[in-house]
Amino acid sequence: MTLRGNQRDRDRERAQARSGAKNKQKDDGLTPEQRRERDGKALQEKAAKKAAQGAGAGAGAGAGAGGGDTGNKSNKK
Repeated sequence: MTLRGNQRDRDRERAQARSGAKNKQKDDGLTPEQRRERDGKALQEKAAKKAAQGAGAGAGAGAGAGGGDTGNKSNKK
């Protein structure tokens, strides 16, 4: 009588189920070149949107974004 005889099989099934969820995310039907182009375009749009927000906020927003002395730990001696 073996009590733990199928543990390896059960663990293998569980591992396959976990890794199966990760693999589904990558399968979008695009080649690496197409994916690179899509991601690059999205990053450019994001940067343009952020630049537009920064320009619309005025000069006062620059100091809080890291341009001024905000009392960070790096300023301690």
